[in-house]
Amino acid sequence: MSLGALRGGGKRALAAALAGLERDPAGEAAQALLDAAWRSPKAHVVGVTGPPGVGKSSLCAALVAAWRKAGFTVGVIAVDPSSRASGGALLGDRVRIVHDSADEGSFVRSMAARDRLGGLADQTLAAMVVMRALFDRVLIETVGVGQSETDVAGVADTVVFCVQPGSGDSLQFMKAGIVEIPHLIVVTKADLGAAAERARADVAGALSLASAGDDWTVKTLAVSSRTGAGLEALTAALDQHCAHLAANGRLAVVRHRQSEGWVVESLRERFGREGIARLGRLGFDLALTPGTQPFQRLGELAKALEADR
Repeated sequence: MSLGALRGGGKRALAAALAGLERDPAGEAAQALLDAAWRSPKAHVVGVTGPPGVGKSSLCAALVAAWRKAGFTVGVIAVDPSSRASGGALLGDRVRIVHDSADEGSFVRSMAARDRLGGLADQTLAAMVVMRALFDRVLIETVGVGQSETDVAGVADTVVFCVQPGSGDSLQFMKAGIVEIPHLIVVTKADLGAAAERARADVAGALSLASAGDDWTVKTLAVSSRTGAGLEALTAALDQHCAHLAANGRLAVVRHRQSEGWVVESLRERFGREGIARLGRLGFDLALTPGTQPFQRLGELAKALEADR
């Protein structure tokens, strides 16, 4: 299905296209759709991550409602834990994120994490690229992550890390590099009052000891999905980071680095470290030239490795 057909086909057409991508990601039709979508980015992509039970789904539902009220179209990718029996998504979008299924301006897609440990599913990037070309906002909610799963930084423009008051998350997340990932840190359940403010202060203090990855200052916010307190400040902060990326070509640089990282990681998962080394011996450069979409390059490099066996 073409990108133009998807733009006029509604939710059913998009659901069918995403199912097709999952069934045959390397097929000619899938590659044509991904190529067109890759060259027509539209949305600001926001990733929401954090420990299990922190309130990510409630926060995502509140963001969807706020964006729709502001007139933005929203696509959501909810990555679920996997069923041991079927391998499919265990919870499903109806449970994870409450939304109006009749609203043509919002769309939620559930994906099973399967054996991926980084908080995302195998096809998250492909789904994101298609939805990024169709919606004003794309929201990716990861499965609950621990201290080292940071894959969401490889697909989202802006990463939101959620912390729950009184759980110890505010200090625990500092231990293993997750502090380097988020652009915004949200203390959920702000209606708990003093406990939420203490958690926010703990995070702000911990961040003051960390070195920033770029010239963006990480913001800490307290938000209540139940009462809506702090939600307006969160959407404003997301807009500020979007504007920050748009200035001086930062967004293009970020997305190019993400693409290169995804190609290398996909090759490593499929062919191992030896495959990566073999590409070097064959004279292939893993760097992407500007304008090259990663799906096409991944196919080319995979074919080279298969032919060398």
